[in-house]
Amino acid sequence: MKKYKSILSAALMGAALLATSCKDDFTEINRAKDAINTADPTYLFAQAVLEFEPSPYMLWFANASGFYYTSQTAVPSGSVTDAVIEGSERQGIQTISVLNYVNALKYERAQMTEEESAQYNGIASAMDVLSIYLGIYDTDICGDIPFTEAANARYGGALTPKYDRVEDLYTLWVETLDNAIDVFDNADATDQIELGTQDVIYNGDWKKWAKLANSMKLKIAARLIFQNYARAQSIVTAVASASCGVLDGSADDFLFHKADESTSSNDYVYHWNNTTLWYNGVCASMPIVDFMIKNEDPRVRFFYEKNDWNSEVINYFLTEGRKADIPSFILENVETETVNGVETFKSWKGLGEPWVRYYGLPTAYNAQANNAEYGEWFNYSINTKAGSKTYRPYSRFQEELLRGRNDFTLPTVPDGAVIEDTDDNPWYGMYMTTAEVNLYLAEFATYGVSGLQSASYYFDKAVRASVEEYDRLAGLNKIPYYGKTYSYDSNEQVIDLQNGELDAMMEHTDYQLTGEQESDLEKIFIQQLLHFTYQPVDQFVTGRRSGIPKFNSTLLPREDYAANSMPANYYPRRTSVSAPLPTDLMHNQIQEAYENQGFSTSLTIGILNSERIWQDEGAPQWGEGPMIP
Repeated sequence: MKKYKSILSAALMGAALLATSCKDDFTEINRAKDAINTADPTYLFAQAVLEFEPSPYMLWFANASGFYYTSQTAVPSGSVTDAVIEGSERQGIQTISVLNYVNALKYERAQMTEEESAQYNGIASAMDVLSIYLGIYDTDICGDIPFTEAANARYGGALTPKYDRVEDLYTLWVETLDNAIDVFDNADATDQIELGTQDVIYNGDWKKWAKLANSMKLKIAARLIFQNYARAQSIVTAVASASCGVLDGSADDFLFHKADESTSSNDYVYHWNNTTLWYNGVCASMPIVDFMIKNEDPRVRFFYEKNDWNSEVINYFLTEGRKADIPSFILENVETETVNGVETFKSWKGLGEPWVRYYGLPTAYNAQANNAEYGEWFNYSINTKAGSKTYRPYSRFQEELLRGRNDFTLPTVPDGAVIEDTDDNPWYGMYMTTAEVNLYLAEFATYGVSGLQSASYYFDKAVRASVEEYDRLAGLNKIPYYGKTYSYDSNEQVIDLQNGELDAMMEHTDYQLTGEQESDLEKIFIQQLLHFTYQPVDQFVTGRRSGIPKFNSTLLPREDYAANSMPANYYPRRTSVSAPLPTDLMHNQIQEAYENQGFSTSLTIGILNSERIWQDEGAPQWGEGPMIP
């Protein structure tokens, strides 16, 4: 990606111009009136990209855990209790961050001649694509949002914008994306202003913007299945036949970083300073990790961090006569030998390094209280304490995929060397990719939508692409053990994708479609869940509309906590909302939106399950498994 230091300066200048874009009563001496009132559209685009953030800090810090726990794709470090059904509270509407610049651009273009304004159709369409991506995200978690009238008060629009219905927004967004595709397809013939390096996403390549716009229609189609399946089918057919194509390969993927340096906020460069998932104790789930290890899925190494039990640590406990303190599940993968009367580490068994360093926490209810069965998982700070150090036996989520300023300390033996990785690395985010596109196409091909290739074709392509995309993301974000072993443990291995691993993974029957519709859909949805591991809202939506993980599954079973007073219909299907204050200017609009959707603001158990958003009505309950439209 291009360095973005100069672009940041330009973008921030655009933001400053935007802040004063309303006409002022300038004195005669201030001759630069037009310069102050006019924001260069390319600067507005650059600033919109900077502000584009589907998953802000508070989502990761406060809400992501609720989405994971509801989908049973993560386990709290204190084990599963009824606290996991509390759900998440609605965050601020992210779409506004880009709509501010969409409407600023409309205002600036209104001051131009028709011919001059037409040169910015491409830039306007690209900003529309970004705002729609955020709009899908916002409506996913809690339904209706202000959109058509939002962020326009400074230009004479409504100070209290209406809430648009999700159904209407889906129709609008498909039309807008179709219009954007037309603009991108004809950009070369219509003398469009080029973005070039102002565009850190696609470097001004309109053909790639067209592919993204076309691909995003699949996200909408997947959300229409239970409300208007015929419409969903027609969208998919149109996407598949569009001449612009869809995202197809790493060069097309919506995966980028915003800046290498910043003149404003380092969050644009590195993301945030404070911990997110680590702080809240969000850990890998045993069923997920076991499923991935069983099928030799390299993504387990990118999603999660290695545990603390490298061969040097194991050898220390063995030679100190503390073999009984080593967790039994770790010892199962250890070959020992006796040297001079002392038992020592010889080699890894099973799949070997790095695979043997990944374990998820048990999903049993209140497992932490069952010391006899689960003590070695949850009491490690007592059982495996050595000197001032303790050794975590399970894997946490990989925090460095979220924050470029995360520091890593290598697990070493007591009084061993302190080995740290404290480098700050520009953060890369992954939004929509070839894998997601092909997983949707595999799903719709399984339903029988005409005009598509076989579901197996899309499925195979999607799973391979997902692994390659996460391998690329791990490398770009320089997560621990990617490309280096820190020269501490001679048995340590890097986590990079290795030659032949994709083929080995795809040889497993769990990663192959057979033509049996119900079984194939479960496999496709499991892969969607896995692919969305670092997009918790998309993962939540996938679990919500698919009923996967499924109770009693032979692939990836959902734990049934009905006996613990936590039946499936207690789990949230949307975020909670708060009653608007009487003094809130938007009080009436917010209250009306709640009433239109049948939302309560005072919660009791099960309310967030029974009061569904529009696109979720008629979808299967958690754990029921896929419904074939």
